[in-house]
Amino acid sequence: MSEKKYSPTIGLEVHAELATATKMFCDSPNAPEGAEPNTNICPVCLAHPGTLPVINRVAVEHVLRVGTALGSNLADYTEFDRKSYFYPDIPKGYQISQYEYPLVQGGSLNDVAITRVHLEEDTARSSHAGGSSLVDFNRAGVPLMELVTEPVIHDAKTAGDFARELQLLLRTLGASHANLEKGEMRIEANISVSPNDTFGTKVEVKNLNSFRSVERAIAYEIDRQIALIESGGSVSQETRGWDEGGQKTFSQRVKEGSADYRYFPEPDLPKLILSDMADWKREVLAAALPELPWEKRARYATLGLKTEEAAALAEDLERAAYFDMLISHLEEDASALKIAANYLLNDVGEATPPRVGAFAELVRMIGVGDVSSRGAKDVLKFLMEEEGASARAIAEREGLLQQSDPEALRGLVVSVLADHAGVADEYRAGKQSVLQFLVGQGMKASKGAGNPALIRELMVEELAKSAS
Repeated sequence: MSEKKYSPTIGLEVHAELATATKMFCDSPNAPEGAEPNTNICPVCLAHPGTLPVINRVAVEHVLRVGTALGSNLADYTEFDRKSYFYPDIPKGYQISQYEYPLVQGGSLNDVAITRVHLEEDTARSSHAGGSSLVDFNRAGVPLMELVTEPVIHDAKTAGDFARELQLLLRTLGASHANLEKGEMRIEANISVSPNDTFGTKVEVKNLNSFRSVERAIAYEIDRQIALIESGGSVSQETRGWDEGGQKTFSQRVKEGSADYRYFPEPDLPKLILSDMADWKREVLAAALPELPWEKRARYATLGLKTEEAAALAEDLERAAYFDMLISHLEEDASALKIAANYLLNDVGEATPPRVGAFAELVRMIGVGDVSSRGAKDVLKFLMEEEGASARAIAEREGLLQQSDPEALRGLVVSVLADHAGVADEYRAGKQSVLQFLVGQGMKASKGAGNPALIRELMVEELAKSAS
């Protein structure tokens, strides 16, 4: 390749199914997952003649809350539009969406500027197997939020991080479950490369059902477009899919423009003047927002947690709620919370943590030296297996209470030095690195119950005695 430098430009379009009891324009259940095919349907979402849509108020509120969290401009006037295209999964032959007057414009997330957030209805789901094509209309009409970023992303990692943060925000707000593997959140990337300040030809990549796929597809497409241009070819504006198995994109169809959809205002739905709705005012919406992900991370940082620990705790809502209960039990003791975060992230991990009170008791025991770090891991394992158990009771039962009596441990230290006289001589000869081995043998002899700092101190004392 030549030395010419290419600048990638990336914009994301993210669709998220909203968590509402009913569909966007009818009272059919919003439960596309798990139900028997074509059971959560009605004449409205099947587009029977003479039926009329009714706007789902909760879906509108979800999008407005998202816009408020993003610091966006909330529309005063908004309307729905017909987006015309013909496909078996579109029962009406058009999709009710928003075009010129979206609910939300502007704002940012992870320093990525947002163009708009609008509301529409989802399509049905098609499946193709054995020479047959089937359509399940359970998903047809499900409320769908679409968020479009500005083309200001320039690398795959930034795009992936944005998508992860958006998923966490949607879950925090209760707006969407946003599971990519279930299709509740779907990501499309618009990618172009250019050797100068002008935009290159945009290619849309679909079928990105994991954050890793988002990053890999973008990286692949950047390389593909550069190689194509360098070989004398040109990039075509098109829609491409992502082949997870082959780790490459593939052509699907020529990309439509907005004119191809023949947008026009939906005649069967009223225009909305949001200022007429007292509970849709920005100040009301803002006051009702929960603690947002970046606010939670900042709060955890003020408690002394490392940046990566704060991020790891905040990214899982259940784990964050559990940690918040620990904060209360440990009375915001920074030292104790560091211990708690470490054990929660590294030893509990994805498992179900023990009762909060018992975990807090264990953390306090670690802090005052009643149990060693090794012994604490064993106590924690029992706590996770035994409902209602006490950390101290388990430590006593299993002989895991840390021994901190100097006289009780001194005999053990003397015995270890006698058993490893050769190593002790190496230490006296100046090889101080062997001290850790001797301390380890002391811990082993105490079955992990000895206070390691005290064993080390006694070991040095006894070595000094025998050397004199």
